[in-house]
Amino acid sequence: MSIDHKPERYYAKAIISLDDATPCLVRGWLEDVRPIGKITFITLRDSTGLSQVVLSKKVIGDEAFNQANNANKQSIIEVTGKIQKSRSPNVPKEILAERFTLLSQSKPPFSIDPTGRVPSSLEKRLDARALDLRNPKVLSIFKIRHTVLKSIRKTLCNLNFVEVNTPKLIGQAAEGGANLFSLSYFDKQAYLAQSPQLYKEQLTMSLEKVFEIAPYFRAEKSHTLRHVCEFTSLDVEAAFIDEFEAMDLAEEVIHNVLGDVNKENPEELLILGVKLSIPDRPYARISYSEAILKLNDKGKKLEWGDDLETYDLRELGRIHKEFYFLYDWPISIKPFYIERRNHRIAKSFDLMYGYLELASGGKRVDKREELEKRLIQQNLDLKEFESHLVTFDYGMPPHSGWAIGVDRLVMVLTRQKNIREAILFPRDTKRLRP
Repeated sequence: MSIDHKPERYYAKAIISLDDATPCLVRGWLEDVRPIGKITFITLRDSTGLSQVVLSKKVIGDEAFNQANNANKQSIIEVTGKIQKSRSPNVPKEILAERFTLLSQSKPPFSIDPTGRVPSSLEKRLDARALDLRNPKVLSIFKIRHTVLKSIRKTLCNLNFVEVNTPKLIGQAAEGGANLFSLSYFDKQAYLAQSPQLYKEQLTMSLEKVFEIAPYFRAEKSHTLRHVCEFTSLDVEAAFIDEFEAMDLAEEVIHNVLGDVNKENPEELLILGVKLSIPDRPYARISYSEAILKLNDKGKKLEWGDDLETYDLRELGRIHKEFYFLYDWPISIKPFYIERRNHRIAKSFDLMYGYLELASGGKRVDKREELEKRLIQQNLDLKEFESHLVTFDYGMPPHSGWAIGVDRLVMVLTRQKNIREAILFPRDTKRLRP
């Protein structure tokens, strides 16, 4: 039976809800072919799931029938036909094909099995990332990531934050020049931005409440499961709030992300085997001093002022397994732009999940004289920061903010052990392609 015009396209997820005899068009990649005499069953997968297609030689003709049976797996195909009830208990509805079109023939063998039935190393999968994304588990991670980003934007926009874009090529370091990628910018020295910190502070002078979701760069020679050289950061800054209100804001963002992922991605969570709980609010808030006491009670020998190393945070994460804040850190281990509570303590905080730091923030210095003192104390050149310092002469409001590593957040939500699983095309010390 010929079709003079193409019917409406449906995705696999919608097929189950269509009435029998509904004309439809489906497109995707061919996952399996099962010929049985003059009938062939095809499994077509698209970005939403699987469809079962029944091909009858009598209906579609010899040429199309032979083309379907000889098509390589993972080829891109298009099928038009009608919905019918399936005889299989596992497939409620299927498509009786009236036309089959091979849009793009794949060329096996492949370096990985995109169905996931045959496991491959992460390195091989990243080398063939475009094909790897056809694996339902891998695809689920990035559908959840999409929901995370959408939820963040929704929460902040509802709170009247303005989304901004700041430069990624910069002339000075936001945090003193550590771990920067440098490059020649015509006749000048330039760097890839590791943070929009100075820009977002300046933007609070007029826009008041701003956020940015963007890639940033750190030349870290770390070979860990939680570090990469290019990462996506959510940066938030707001005038007229203190560090505790900034913590409240971070908590609201995370709370809404958890709720939205649970609501919008139940199938993806099921595929990943993840049960996402929403912890009670407010999240625990533990001062640095309290953390030192807790760790020393567990046999550590930490002095006040010591930074908390990974093994210290792992111990703390055994006590606090989900989201919590560590606040009031020593001023000596925080960046120059964090305001003091007193001569020892910074008005700062980290948002933790177990032992993982997800976010860092605090109240910022809003007086030029104080900022200059802090820069000098950290042996930084005032001339390098003059373009930032002069903005304080225009009138700088009190302001606070934070930044969350989006990749780490997705890693936590999807229960991945390696941050590279949560990034489409990760960049680390060894990987620069694809």
